[in-house]
Amino acid sequence: MNPWLPTAPCTPEACAGHDGRVRCRPAAAALLLAGCLCVMAGALGAPFVALLGAALRERLIRRWAYGVVRAFGVRVSVVGGPAEPAGAVATTGTLVVANHISWLDIPLVAAVLPGRMLAKSEIRGWPLLGPLAARGGTLFVERDRLRALPTTVRTIGAALRGGSRVVVFPEGTTWCGRGPGGRFAPAAFQAAIDADAAIRPVRIAYRTTPPRRTGTGRTGHNEPVEHNARTERNAQAEHNAPTEHNAPTERNEPAGAASFVGDDPLVASLWRVVTAAGLTAEIRVLPQIPATGRPDRRELARRAQTAVANESANRPPESVHH
Repeated sequence: MNPWLPTAPCTPEACAGHDGRVRCRPAAAALLLAGCLCVMAGALGAPFVALLGAALRERLIRRWAYGVVRAFGVRVSVVGGPAEPAGAVATTGTLVVANHISWLDIPLVAAVLPGRMLAKSEIRGWPLLGPLAARGGTLFVERDRLRALPTTVRTIGAALRGGSRVVVFPEGTTWCGRGPGGRFAPAAFQAAIDADAAIRPVRIAYRTTPPRRTGTGRTGHNEPVEHNARTERNAQAEHNAPTEHNAPTERNEPAGAASFVGDDPLVASLWRVVTAAGLTAEIRVLPQIPATGRPDRRELARRAQTAVANESANRPPESVHH
């Protein structure tokens, strides 16, 4: 690994544990199959969706992406929403920037702000997700080649000037979501300056619903479970995670099961997500930051990073890294 590439202290062993409610194996296997089939359906249907009009295409992508997250057994909460109407024709695109925790971030963002993802070239080789990303117009970058950075900036700038919405995770790697996260690299913000495009910060978080007081059996979510953990500490309240847009997420603890960090294999992460019951993915769409009149890409990166970080200031989880 090149020393200039961003790294995080997060590891699967330290950050990706789950001690809440757990689904039984048949239920988890059914969700895994449903999620993979949903992803496969998107990959097969992508060429046909590309032929549709912009408004209908974006509507279908949002619904499909939302369905992918739900198919893997994760509830979705959306706070805020895109200011522009779906399918609106723009002379200049928008740079969407978000913190990065999991592979779930990709369909989660697409469920609200679908666009062309900036992704590392290794994702091309991922089963199901790789071909789907390529057909969806993903901008693949060679992260290991520093010389390729100017080309990446030009590619993003060209997409923005063409009116595309480009989605970037400027931390450059995944963090578990239990700490402050990584620094936003400024390169993509230079592309926004060159294209005179607005920047839309987005905050992603994954929460887990506390288990009920009762032991094994059926829960309030109608999901079979094998066991409950931490029942004494969480016995005072029973929560149902919101499933509708703009519904506030309960202030529960971060969900380690959703974290896809370090050298975690994709298959292991998939199984961990479908096994963990009571997961909610929350996405908060924050106010735009104009790039006009702000020639310093580092300033833009700091403003976007601060906006994303401040969204979690009212509920600071205890970091496993401190």
